[in-house]
Amino acid sequence: MSRGSGKGLSLKDKLDGNELDLSLCDLNEVPVRELAALPKATVLDLSCNNLISLPSDFCSLMHLVKLDLSKNRLQQLPLDFGRLINLQHLDLLNNRLVTLPVSFAQLKNLKWLDLKDNPLDPVLAKVAGDCLDEKQCKQAAVRVLQHMKAIQSEQDRQRQQKLQAEREMEKKREAEQRAKEAQERELRKREKAEEKERRRREYDAQKAAKQEMEKKTKKETVHTRKPASSSRPPQRPRHKFSWSRSVLRVLLFVLFCILCALAACKLTELQHQPLCVSVNTLYEDVVAALQNHKTLQNMLQHNSK
Repeated sequence: MSRGSGKGLSLKDKLDGNELDLSLCDLNEVPVRELAALPKATVLDLSCNNLISLPSDFCSLMHLVKLDLSKNRLQQLPLDFGRLINLQHLDLLNNRLVTLPVSFAQLKNLKWLDLKDNPLDPVLAKVAGDCLDEKQCKQAAVRVLQHMKAIQSEQDRQRQQKLQAEREMEKKREAEQRAKEAQERELRKREKAEEKERRRREYDAQKAAKQEMEKKTKKETVHTRKPASSSRPPQRPRHKFSWSRSVLRVLLFVLFCILCALAACKLTELQHQPLCVSVNTLYEDVVAALQNHKTLQNMLQHNSK
């Protein structure tokens, strides 16, 4: 195996029982494929190399029980580092780690952990404590696992809250959408009712106008059918007036005849006839009777003047 790439030399030469020692090999990459071909190598030593990061497929080495990554330049671990569920012993001494992935909480079999000489987050550093002896390293493993489980639980809780909030928001949007659709349906229903009412009013107006026109036409028909009945009442006074004129004419004619007879009896030779004598006598009696009335007398005097 050449330095740097980790290729060119069979790893079997480094395998001793179940232990594979790749320390001090000046590695900057982990030969994951070759390691996966050696499932018997449950103890892997990668200390004192130039590793800056671990590839994501490194977490497929689930057969690892003990892993030494001390004295490298690791800045972070893969997010799914917790897939190494069989891991019991983990040495991360003297790297550049600040935090651990949340999946670290899944390393339920982890019993030994060393995080010394890393620029850890103050909270994580306090939780991990020192690893100066076997007991402290075991306690560090327990405390860090509890701490990461708490972080995982909190993240799960936040995730659940977020999901719940998203579900509630989705329900709210659905409710608003349903309300909007219901409002639109109500609006369309109201517009339809208003349109129907408008057509009904137009129909009633047309019907009323038609009935009014029929009444007017019927009246005009009645008036045109009975012209005599409307003209008869004014004709009655005219008949009456004609009758009065006839009577007046008759009276005037009789008076004229009387005057003529009187003139004949007064001015002609017939005044000595018996009929004229009676007429003259009657005239004189009438004149005498009329002269006895003061008013008529005055009128007669005025006429004589």
